[in-house]
Amino acid sequence: MTSQIIFAAALLLTFGVFGYTTWRYVKLFQLTKPAFPVRDFGKRISLTLKVALGQSKMFRKPFTGIMHALVFWGFLVILIGSIEMVIDGLFGIERSLKVMGGFYDVVMASGDIFALIVAIAILVFIGRRLFIHVKRFEGIEMKHVSHVDAKIALSIILLLMLTLLGLNTSYVAHQTAINETIHGIFPVSQHLTGLVSGLSPAALHVHHEIHWWAHILLIFFFANLLPYSKHFHVFMSVPNVFLSRLDPLGKLPNMDSITREVKLMMDPATAFAPVEGEAAPERFGVLDADDVTWKNYLDSLACTECGRCTSVCPAAITGKKLSPRKIVMDLRARMREKGKGLLKSGKDFSDNKSLLRDFISEEELWACTTCNACAMECPININHPTLIVDMRRYLVMEEGSAPGELKAVFNNIENNGAPWQYSAEDRMLWAKDLEIKKS
Repeated sequence: MTSQIIFAAALLLTFGVFGYTTWRYVKLFQLTKPAFPVRDFGKRISLTLKVALGQSKMFRKPFTGIMHALVFWGFLVILIGSIEMVIDGLFGIERSLKVMGGFYDVVMASGDIFALIVAIAILVFIGRRLFIHVKRFEGIEMKHVSHVDAKIALSIILLLMLTLLGLNTSYVAHQTAINETIHGIFPVSQHLTGLVSGLSPAALHVHHEIHWWAHILLIFFFANLLPYSKHFHVFMSVPNVFLSRLDPLGKLPNMDSITREVKLMMDPATAFAPVEGEAAPERFGVLDADDVTWKNYLDSLACTECGRCTSVCPAAITGKKLSPRKIVMDLRARMREKGKGLLKSGKDFSDNKSLLRDFISEEELWACTTCNACAMECPININHPTLIVDMRRYLVMEEGSAPGELKAVFNNIENNGAPWQYSAEDRMLWAKDLEIKKS
C-alpha cells in the first residue's frame, strides 16, 4: 500500500508539472496569428502514417535513418509496457495486461528486443557525437548547451533501455527460481538471466524492484524534461506532420489584404468582396515572435536540430550566412524570451528587441533562394521559407528595405508595369534590326 501511495504521488506530480508546462505553451500559441484552415483529414492521416510513423524522409540517409526509425518504432512498442507499469503501480498488481493473451506475448517480446536495439542505436548516436565530427551538428546556432542537451537526452534514453532489460531479466529469473508462470515472452532477457543466476529469489525480487522504480521514475522525469529540451520533438513531431501545409512547396501563401488591393488596382470587377468585420492587419509580415503563425511556432518546437535542412541549403553550402535551422531555432528562442513578458504584461509589452535583426539579420533572409530544399529535406515537414518570406515582407512593406537590385526591380514594376527598365512601348526595340521572316 505504501508503494502505491508513493507511486500515485509521483504520478500526480508528473501530471501536475506536465500540465503546467502544457498550459504555458497553450498561452504562447494564443499569442500567434492564424495560419490555414485544417481540413483534408484523409490526406493528413496518410501523410502522418508515411512521414511520421513510417519515417520515410529519414531513409534519405540510410544508416542513421534506419537507426533513428528503429528507435522511434521501439518507443512506440515500449510505450505499451509503460502504460502497464502505470496500471500496476496504481493498483499494486503485476503484469496487469497479461489478459491480452497472445497479443501480450507479442508486445512483450517486441519490447524486449527493441530495448536491446534501441540501446545499441543510442550508443552509436553517443559515439558519433563524442568521437566523429559530423558537420551538420555544427554551426553558429549550435551552442554548447545544445550539444550538452543532446548528450543528456541520449544518456537518459540509454538508461531507460538498460533498466527495462534489467527489470525483465530479474522478472524472468525470479519467476523461474520460484517455479511460477512467466507472463510474456522475453527472448533477450531470457539469455541475460545467467548474469543473475546466483542470486536468491529474495535478492532477485529486490533487483526487480530497483529496476522497476528506476525505469518508471526516469520516464516521469524525462517526460517533463522534454518540453525544455531539443528532444521536445518526441511529442511534437507527429502533430507537426499531421498539421503540415498541404499546398505544393513552391506555393507561397499570399496576404489576402494585399491580394485584394492588387486586384482592385488591376480590375475592380475581379476583386473579391472584403470579409465583413475584417480589420486591417496590424503589421505586414513578421517583425517579432508574436507576428508569426501558430504553424511557424509549432515548427520551431518540433525542430530536432538535426541540421538536414542547412546541409542541403544552396546558400549555406556556398558560404552564405543563411542557416534554415538557425531561423527556426531563433524563433523558438525569441518566443521563449519575449513570451514571458507578453504573458505577464499583455500584448503591449516590449523589451526593445525583436526577432528581426536582434536574432535574424537581413543578410540571412535575403540569402534564401526559396528553392524549398530545406522544407523538402526536413524529416518532420517544417516549412522554413514561409517564415523567411514573411520576414522579408515586413522589410519591404513596412520599412521599404531591400537589396539595391531588388529595389530597382520594384521601381521598374511601379513605373513600367514589368521588372525591366523599358516602357511597354520600347520592349521590342531589341528586335528592330533583326531580319525576321514573316511566316
